[in-house]
Amino acid sequence: MDVPKEVRRAQRGNVQAFENLIQAHKVVMYQVSKTILTRDADCRDAMQESILKAFEKIKTLRDPIFFKTWLLRIVINECNLIHRQNKKVTDLGDFNVPSTYEDGYERIELEQLLETLPREDRRLLELYHINDISIKDLAEIYQKSENTIKTRLRRARENARHILGKQEGYAWKNGSSN
Repeated sequence: MDVPKEVRRAQRGNVQAFENLIQAHKVVMYQVSKTILTRDADCRDAMQESILKAFEKIKTLRDPIFFKTWLLRIVINECNLIHRQNKKVTDLGDFNVPSTYEDGYERIELEQLLETLPREDRRLLELYHINDISIKDLAEIYQKSENTIKTRLRRARENARHILGKQEGYAWKNGSSN
């Protein structure tokens, strides 16, 4: 699919073109929403609201090449809104207790490590390393320069290493342990 061409068709009011764009990006929309929200129902709500807003505002998108980053920015904003609303409510279902051992210890350890990081560090690392969002796309999403994103990623990794070092009982020096 030629994304810029589909975007132009959608901007002219072609509903099928817009549906094609959403189908092509729904997985990454879910992955991004999952980095911010824990409950699947909240992720679905954020995606639905994002799709509605994108449909209403697609004519405001100036450059069709940036459709993906524009769409993901809308998803992130919706997720942040839902996250702020959910902060006021504590749901017992939010506690992540693994019900089976099939998930694997490594995944659980990774999730525990990410939970100890500040929210922005965790989100940035998940988007880049787990969801494979490029630095260029992250720069567009966060509306920062690529060098700023690289610096934030480096600092987030260093913070994760520091926390892991404390948990494991050793210190990191220049990327290696003692």
